[in-house]
Amino acid sequence: VQLQAYGGGLVEPGGSLRLSCVASTMIFNIDGMGWYRQAPGKQRDMVAGITSGGSTNYADSVKGRLTISRENAKNAVTLQMNNLKPEDTAVYYCYFRSDYGVYYWGQGTQVTVSS
Repeated sequence: VQLQAYGGGLVEPGGSLRLSCVASTMIFNIDGMGWYRQAPGKQRDMVAGITSGGSTNYADSVKGRLTISRENAKNAVTLQMNNLKPEDTAVYYCYFRSDYGVYYWGQGTQVTVSS
């Protein structure tokens, strides 16, 4: 099973991007989906997560600017990013977490916020 993440790119401060992540094959019993990010020289940090029931959680630094959503039938998760800031620059990784606690990770997509 592979997760394909796409939608990253270069955007100016205040701009928007939409990240998507899709599984190559259908994965059943998926509980959580979400995104982490890793900036150069820093650890990988949680950005946003969403459960099978639709409950969401966000890092404090992105609340009000980023919105996570999922399409269970398509095994997909998206991250709408608005009002982007230079400190949002990082490689973004999606994940799926099964009911059994198994994690599947995407390959990462680069987001660069710069004027």
